[in-house]
Amino acid sequence: MFNMNQMPIAKRAQILGLLVEGMSINATCRVSGAAKATVLKLLADVGATCAEYQHETLRNLPCKRIQCDEIWSFVGAKQRNVPEEKRGEFGIGDVWTWTAIDADTKLIASWMVGRRNADAASEFIGDLSSRLANRVQITTDGLKLYVNAIEGAFGADVDYAQLIKVFGEAPEGQRRYSPPQIIGEERNVITGAPDMKHVSTSYVERQNLTMRMGMRRFTRLTNGFSKKVENHVHAIALHFMHYNFGRIHKTLRVTPAMEAGVSDHVWSLEEIAALVPEPEAKKRGPYKKRSA
Repeated sequence: MFNMNQMPIAKRAQILGLLVEGMSINATCRVSGAAKATVLKLLADVGATCAEYQHETLRNLPCKRIQCDEIWSFVGAKQRNVPEEKRGEFGIGDVWTWTAIDADTKLIASWMVGRRNADAASEFIGDLSSRLANRVQITTDGLKLYVNAIEGAFGADVDYAQLIKVFGEAPEGQRRYSPPQIIGEERNVITGAPDMKHVSTSYVERQNLTMRMGMRRFTRLTNGFSKKVENHVHAIALHFMHYNFGRIHKTLRVTPAMEAGVSDHVWSLEEIAALVPEPEAKKRGPYKKRSA
């Protein structure tokens, strides 16, 4: 077993590699030989540092076309199983991750974990607007929360459209596991003059699949769900750090961060692990002879 203060950087990188490939905490412990407390401490330290690094680095982005969406998950228990005394408390039950992806560079320009309400939508879109260098075109689904949030953050300085999908009935007996068939789409201009050829949510919906495949805690039928919302946020921060900076996108042949001009190389897992400074060795005090 390893503890955090003695763990070499290569071992930390191995553990992070297992986590970003979708392994649960317990499976990561079995494969790496690290204690569960050690893996959770590493996730917390690296996750917090990755969130801070992206918050500071993803600025003045040259995005032109942004797609936004929100993805459901749960923490502690599914909403229907949350104890009565804890209902309404954030961090147990339904939790939503808001994401904004650049359709050209595939960069996750902004993300936020929160509720699915007007305040969360305004906070998320406000953060997105602060990171952009140019006027952009935004596409969302038909969620009405986006309309006021985008108007409040961008005013008239945005080209915004909604893509509303029309679904048919899922086949009998398959409603729980099979998505309903899409039978039509509506494209509605909300603000400005968006290019209707690029009114799409395909990339952000594909990103939802990437999240469900890359983080065990996002799997729909799992016992690897997050038990604490703090660890949920740390795991998402690590996922997006690796996705943006450390993983080559197949169609781009570089990472999204390189394509967006915010990085000049592919980050290794060792580099991501090294974002957390090594703990300083404590100075030993003067030797005191014990009396007999």
